[in-house]
Amino acid sequence: MKEKNSISSIKKRLDAEVLKRNQIGEVNEDKLDPIFVAYRYKDPTISLICALFAYGNVKQIVKFLNSLDFSLLDKGEDDIQESLKNHYYRFQKAQDVIALFIALKRLNQKDTLENVFKKAYLKNNSVIDGINELILTIKELYPYESQGYNFLISKVTTKTKGSGALKRWMMYLRWMVRNDNIDMGLWNGIDAKDLIIPLDTHTFNVGKKLGLLKRKTYDLQAAIELTQRLSSFDAKDPLKYDFALYRLGQESLI
Repeated sequence: MKEKNSISSIKKRLDAEVLKRNQIGEVNEDKLDPIFVAYRYKDPTISLICALFAYGNVKQIVKFLNSLDFSLLDKGEDDIQESLKNHYYRFQKAQDVIALFIALKRLNQKDTLENVFKKAYLKNNSVIDGINELILTIKELYPYESQGYNFLISKVTTKTKGSGALKRWMMYLRWMVRNDNIDMGLWNGIDAKDLIIPLDTHTFNVGKKLGLLKRKTYDLQAAIELTQRLSSFDAKDPLKYDFALYRLGQESLI
């Protein structure tokens, strides 16, 4: 009974936190998040760029994203090369940023990110399969290798234990699939129950402190386990708790 009461109290707190955080003004100049830039455009390709660069200090992330000219995605590759030759961010040198813009420009000329993702996702309702297909397509359309670029777009994931949590990709999917005052819901035909939480240090630590996550290793399996636990609170939309968990950790409230 004690366990049930504990879980019940946690759910009650998180439900209240979701209501508190699911407000249009929750993301602003004083409470930054990478979606602050993405929301300005409400475009899947621009959103992916925002998500992939979403690591490190949030102020530096937003500063870098604001420095990018996203209209380059509709311009020639020579223009992209010239305009981004001095842009870099942490592990990514200018050529890494250029490579991403050119790859996404070529993808948009051929298909859409949504279609490429869904082609693989719909086979088994697996978002990991969908992400893998996007990574493969990006690499095929613009073959380029560097340490910074490989970190930026991630590698194909074939296992969950011991592998990266794919946090930035999972966050991107949350933005694209869910539709509320935080997320944009730009894609259709993907079930919110299939999403996996974009596990970062805040959600990982808060999940452990609340007893929602037993796994001690920060990996994709931990993200899946936390998502499964949140599914017991809302089977149709477990990721509605993600932003609330993130803010609780970011603001040191737990």
